[in-house]
Amino acid sequence: MFEQEVEMEKRQSSIVPLLLIVGLTVGLVAVAAYYLVESRKVLGTPEAANLSLQVLQAQGPDTLRFATGLVHESVNEKPRDPHYRLLEKIGVLKLGKASGWKVPVSLTPKGEQLLTQIPGVKQTQEKDGTTSYVVPLAQRRLVDVSKISMINSEHAAIVFTWKWEPNALGQNFDAGSSVVQSFNTWDRATLIQKYGADFFGQAPATLTFNAVKLNGSWQIASE
Repeated sequence: MFEQEVEMEKRQSSIVPLLLIVGLTVGLVAVAAYYLVESRKVLGTPEAANLSLQVLQAQGPDTLRFATGLVHESVNEKPRDPHYRLLEKIGVLKLGKASGWKVPVSLTPKGEQLLTQIPGVKQTQEKDGTTSYVVPLAQRRLVDVSKISMINSEHAAIVFTWKWEPNALGQNFDAGSSVVQSFNTWDRATLIQKYGADFFGQAPATLTFNAVKLNGSWQIASE
């Protein structure tokens, strides 16, 4: 009898640590599950970066429009404006002698080669016989995501920085370039206000937008 009682006490003493280990394991699993669920409520940097790229892509590139052929001066097309003269100065266009309100404009071999190297160029044949071009000058590029502020589990505010990345043509439309600076003050202002010139080399800019979680995925808030 005495030996049986000793054996039972041994079994009981071995069960207690086992139960403690099982309880501790269950507790750790529960804590891990809790933090996993909570972590999914937070907008991560990779997702914020993808959303920031979408914001930049929605704004599109900085572009320049011009036409070739016998270009008639109108409200929408002004071949006497400084963007045509800038394109002629850098060897992209050749401007002929104006006849009344019409100016003969042609692409140079250098201009043709340059346009083939720039992605996203749009070329349209117009009814008046001219050819219009819409040419990207610079793309907005993401620098980094500066801050992610969780408003609640389904709303966040994102702050990111971006900068311009001009292409070969856009470099000549940099407002700080020697080409743009060679124009007078009025023409420089016109190039900036109407024809895509900008300070492409300036420091990165900051932009803020809101994101919302819908159906388990983060999206740009429409508000």
